[in-house]
Amino acid sequence: MGQEYQDQVEGRNSVLELLESERDINKILIAKGEKHGSIHKIIAMAKERKILITELERNKLNQIAQTQNHQGVIAIVPPFNYCEVEEIIENASKKHEMPFILILDGIEDPHNLGSIIRTAETAGVHGIIIPKRRAASVNSTVSKVSAGAVEHIKIARVNNVNETMHFLKEQGVWICGTDMDTKTIYTKQDYKMPLALVIGSEGFGMARLVKENCDFLVKIPMKGKITSLNASVSAGIVMYEVVRQRNK
Repeated sequence: MGQEYQDQVEGRNSVLELLESERDINKILIAKGEKHGSIHKIIAMAKERKILITELERNKLNQIAQTQNHQGVIAIVPPFNYCEVEEIIENASKKHEMPFILILDGIEDPHNLGSIIRTAETAGVHGIIIPKRRAASVNSTVSKVSAGAVEHIKIARVNNVNETMHFLKEQGVWICGTDMDTKTIYTKQDYKMPLALVIGSEGFGMARLVKENCDFLVKIPMKGKITSLNASVSAGIVMYEVVRQRNK
């Protein structure tokens, strides 16, 4: 699964996370002269795992980099290994926990996707479902913004979000959407059930059919003049309400 091209993970902390995750790495590129601090640890771990290390002039590394902040190190990796939706359900079952799943309906900004993945991992989400079309996929920017969390959480990429929602319902999972036009404030909803939380796209929210397929909808109250939150902030607020209720 995943795209048919190599990807890269950039920055010292992200590459260290990658090495610790034991995910496959094709090679590690290091800027010539960068031998101080955490670069020592990266080189040692790469040698231990028999990963090829190539030293390049910094300007060459700058040309290869996809982000502005590679800090002298880039890991070249195979495409991100997406899982099947069934594996997310199994993940919850293995932990003897009620499923807690995130469905992202068209998050297009890789920074938002990375932030959501980071929060989801810390909140104990069992897996994230993203659509294949009109949405960001997991790339080096997403990996960096997630602070390496992409290595520790299951992410499925599906053709049809609505079909996936129907499948989850068949597995006994309830679907909760986030929508500004509903009456229920997010803190008034009970989440102590097998749950999939849907977060809509940055500009347009959930697609009409996705909204109709939700079992219930919740909203975050707005007090200011700006009437919407960043998608990753909205996701974090509702995720942690689920965590709060389940840990009572």
